[in-house]
Amino acid sequence: MKWLFVLLLAVLIFGGAAFFSYDLFVKPERKIIAEKSGEIPFEPVPDISLPEFQAAAKLRQENKLAEARDALTQFLQKYPGGLHIEEAKDLLGDVNSEILLTNYRSPEKQEYIVRSGDVLARIANKMKTTPELIMRTNNLPTTMLRVGERLLISHPDFSLFIQCKAQTVVLLDHGQFFKRYHVKTVRIAAKQPSRINTKVAEVLAFKDGKRVGFGTKEYVSSTRWIRLNHPGFFIYSEPAPGSRDESGQPPPPGLGLTATDVSELSSLVSTKTPVTITD
Repeated sequence: MKWLFVLLLAVLIFGGAAFFSYDLFVKPERKIIAEKSGEIPFEPVPDISLPEFQAAAKLRQENKLAEARDALTQFLQKYPGGLHIEEAKDLLGDVNSEILLTNYRSPEKQEYIVRSGDVLARIANKMKTTPELIMRTNNLPTTMLRVGERLLISHPDFSLFIQCKAQTVVLLDHGQFFKRYHVKTVRIAAKQPSRINTKVAEVLAFKDGKRVGFGTKEYVSSTRWIRLNHPGFFIYSEPAPGSRDESGQPPPPGLGLTATDVSELSSLVSTKTPVTITD
């Protein structure tokens, strides 16, 4: 009887091991082969992040911008490698711009009441912001102000992070992601340092081939360029097909973005804005 017991024990041990090996190695491999051959349908991995992304997008559609911003920020932190990470970044950038560049009330905006003798540049200097940002936030048609007028003032601290190979210009506010802009054209020298630290030198505005200044009626519809302190590096407007290039000049060396993006970006930066350029 002992030999029978030993035989049964051996069958259980080696048979169980064989089944385990089949279930662990052979069965999954055969399933993959069958999926590739079309014998059984491929089972996609469930997209667990989609409901949260859709919920954040819905908040934006409902004009609940502050809530959408919070939801998208949490989404990026929760799913850094998720399927919708790129869409979420672009959507968050749009939401951030809409909050900042409109009269949408948010906790980071401060109300300022115009007093007698106030001028836009003086208010901007006092409130540590830029005149154009005040104009865009409050939808002011001119630099003229009325006594008693209520202005919403923001205090961003922007910096630029340019990724040449990725062809993106990322705008950071207090070191945190604010928005990214997609580069359309790259016109830079082949040999560049792998990392360049510089600043914005100036914003140039052109109308009918001539330079125009901030505050003039031509400035609103002008073509903008942003010149950096690093030699031969601009962020310039790439005109859309069929549209007019108001600069009247050939594209400078640097990165070309849509005219809308450069116009927006030029209103957010100043000569104090630090810029990091990487390859």
